[in-house]
Amino acid sequence: MSKRFAMKLSTPEHAAPADAIARKSVPPVICYPVTTLPRPDLAAYRASRAGAEKIGEVIVPPRDGACFHVKAGQFFRISSIEGAQVGDLNLWSADLSERFYSGKTRALHGTHLSSGDRFWSSFPSLRPMATIIDDSLDWYGVDPDGGSVHDVIGTRCDPYTHALLSDGGQYHHCCHSNLTRALAAETGMSLAEAETQVHDVFNIFMCTGFTRDTGQYFMKASPVRPGDYMDIFAEIDLLGALSACPGGDCSSEHSSDSAACYPLKVEIFAASEPPRGWEPPARSSYDRSHGL
Repeated sequence: MSKRFAMKLSTPEHAAPADAIARKSVPPVICYPVTTLPRPDLAAYRASRAGAEKIGEVIVPPRDGACFHVKAGQFFRISSIEGAQVGDLNLWSADLSERFYSGKTRALHGTHLSSGDRFWSSFPSLRPMATIIDDSLDWYGVDPDGGSVHDVIGTRCDPYTHALLSDGGQYHHCCHSNLTRALAAETGMSLAEAETQVHDVFNIFMCTGFTRDTGQYFMKASPVRPGDYMDIFAEIDLLGALSACPGGDCSSEHSSDSAACYPLKVEIFAASEPPRGWEPPARSSYDRSHGL
């Protein structure tokens, strides 16, 4: 925390107005009430998943990334297999015309995701790309520090911020670079082209929050252990990329060659029948006229 930032919070430069208490006492209003959003039928999803057959597997090496494909109506599981490890997940539609929109997902579901929450796609489609149907870490909740697991607030560790904060240091295994290399290898894109497709991530297994005094984004040791997993249903045909973060369990730092790091496993499952009542999600009904 910078001294200047701490000072601005504890000793503001301007005196509070006479009605300061009244202004601060105004009750908050939820920006995007989701009462009209259809809730996923988790029982139907889980029943379909229970009878699904494993059809593929990808192991993401430590400090590296890998891609995987999932068709609409299939399931994928991301799991810890050797040690406490967090991952950074990107999702695209199979044709790359849509990508995971972490900001809108956060606005609709909150800062951390779990069972029943969805991954929403970018404009102009804005539709569910995938649905979380099971989360072995849902017991964690919110800890005394305000931390929780599986966030959509962090942007992904990257070599640009690393260079900025380390006086020009070069590190090539940040999650941004891992995802870039993985996407380039999977699609045949150049690194420069693939990098433009990499976007803000879902930080699976990562324990994060905001400090109460400075409002800064923090991380702490992930509670994930081998055997922990998240099951996700593909609402549309997906291309995914997952990075096994070089911070390991993110208990001390990321962009590190010294942290203990472990692989992550992605398994793909195909069910004999789709979830009861399921239909592929429609794209946004907005007419895109933008007032003209």
